[in-house]
Amino acid sequence: MKLTGMNKLVNKLDKGMNIDTPVKQIVRKHSSTINRNAQKQAPVDTGELRRSIRTEYQDGGLTGVTRAGAHYAPYVEYGTRFMTAKPFMRPAFYNSAWDFKEELEKLVK
Repeated sequence: MKLTGMNKLVNKLDKGMNIDTPVKQIVRKHSSTINRNAQKQAPVDTGELRRSIRTEYQDGGLTGVTRAGAHYAPYVEYGTRFMTAKPFMRPAFYNSAWDFKEELEKLVK
């Protein structure tokens, strides 16, 4: 994904404009959406994979990281030579990426 206008956003943040809080709200909103969608799309056998999907916030809330903590999550996501892939993280990300980008662009304008 390519974000254009990031220089404008960084300049506004550097100038001390009160844009920090709306950015954090957008990050939180879309990170939780990705988390929720990944949990819905994760295949369920015992439920461990679904329960292992967590979101944490870094950089004072400007970065949201959603990951599946189950040790076998990459095998489910990408498949192996013995089993087909059942992606759940990538579709959750791509379903939210466009809206996230559009909200950030509106904020910069």
